[in-house]
Amino acid sequence: MRGLIALLAFVLVLVPVPAGAAEPPRTEFELTGAWTTEAGEQTYLRATGLPVTEIGRTAQGRPVQLVRVGPRSARTIVLFLCSQHGNEPAGREACLIRMRSLPRTSSVTYLFVPNANPDGRAANTRGNSDGVDINRDHLLLRTAEARAMAAVIRDWQPDVIHDLHEFGQSVPYYVKDVLWLWPRNLNVADGVHDLSETLSRSYVRPSVEAAGRTSGVYGIYVDPVTGEPVRQVAGDGQERILRNTGGLKHGMGLLVETNTSNTPAYRVESHLKALDGTQSFVQDNRAGIEAANAASRAARSGPVYFGGADNEAPDPSDVVAAPCGYVLTGAQYVEAQDELALHGITSQYLRGGDRIVPLKQEARPLVPLLLDGRADQPLLAARPVPQC
Repeated sequence: MRGLIALLAFVLVLVPVPAGAAEPPRTEFELTGAWTTEAGEQTYLRATGLPVTEIGRTAQGRPVQLVRVGPRSARTIVLFLCSQHGNEPAGREACLIRMRSLPRTSSVTYLFVPNANPDGRAANTRGNSDGVDINRDHLLLRTAEARAMAAVIRDWQPDVIHDLHEFGQSVPYYVKDVLWLWPRNLNVADGVHDLSETLSRSYVRPSVEAAGRTSGVYGIYVDPVTGEPVRQVAGDGQERILRNTGGLKHGMGLLVETNTSNTPAYRVESHLKALDGTQSFVQDNRAGIEAANAASRAARSGPVYFGGADNEAPDPSDVVAAPCGYVLTGAQYVEAQDELALHGITSQYLRGGDRIVPLKQEARPLVPLLLDGRADQPLLAARPVPQC
């Protein structure tokens, strides 16, 4: 009973309703303390009156949806991807709550994928209905869910990507209430990387800690007795994880995780405080975000990294001079063309039916990681060529 009272008080603080004003819609979680059901989510989305677009269908036929708050024409786009792991529901609830309170006419467009893994949420499983971890599929795009998100990133080109997760008792050495991390992949442009780290350290961290939460860098083993960081055990530079893939696609971003040992209301509010931090970051740094994004898209030179991270020096063999491009046979192109298109990668026809994917394009940071046999998990091994 005390938990329900606290939850209702938390809701009233979040959304004050002026006297005589129509009360805004509430999620089932806000009303009952139970996670919002699939049907309840659809009822709530209709009640908000916000534009909702179906961007994909899961293997079990559930829609993956995109909710837009703000104009289509805004120069700054912020994307929130909520609960990629179906057994991590607090991020989804925070997204549903937050979308209704954002300004609908502003210089920023906020996009939400409120339920990024509908089949997993229905089954309360980490993976989708095929048991695949969607957050390990943002490179090869084998799942309908990851394909839907890739299309959104390609079509909207978000400047900031905020990915909401949770962690549980399977990792007892994560002793904080909230963990956060920026893209670590070394192929992410310096400006995007640095602003992403600023977003985590200088905006999300103080926002959640001002609300009484403890927080820290995701993937760091913390001694449960001393509270001191010991070593890095997760959170590397793998390009297939959204935190890194988003950076490779020129979006400043971060992963935010809340601790499932806390109450549901505490976890949802923790995510809302982290969202506050991202919103403040966007308002304070729009010029810098725009400049870093443009510089990242315009970059056409520099080495390619097939290993390492911003906290781990790559092996010398993993640092190579960038080729001019990659030649795909006609058969390879047929095999890969859908994934290349979803990533926004362009190619050119060659005599004889082959195709060349030049590195001189906006998708440059991603191309070698997809098409070079030396990459960690390539889509295929195409032939690098020094001259196009």
